[in-house]
Amino acid sequence: MANNNTGRNRIVVPEARAALNQMKLEIANELGLQNYDNIDKGNLSSRENGYVGGYMVKRLVESAQNQLAGKGF
Repeated sequence: MANNNTGRNRIVVPEARAALNQMKLEIANELGLQNYDNIDKGNLSSRENGYVGGYMVKRLVESAQNQLAGKGF
């Protein structure tokens, strides 16, 4: 089930892949998940994995809101 390519986790802008991976590692580190890129995510709880993704979405939304606010939308 982890590799069913239904398009849900597709990166729309491939050039952003490195930045998204860096953001994921920074957030995991802030949450106390050291060496996140090398650990087996299956050994983490759903809550731990969910926090990383949730905080990524939160930051991306905040960034988009700030950009929109700056442009007067």
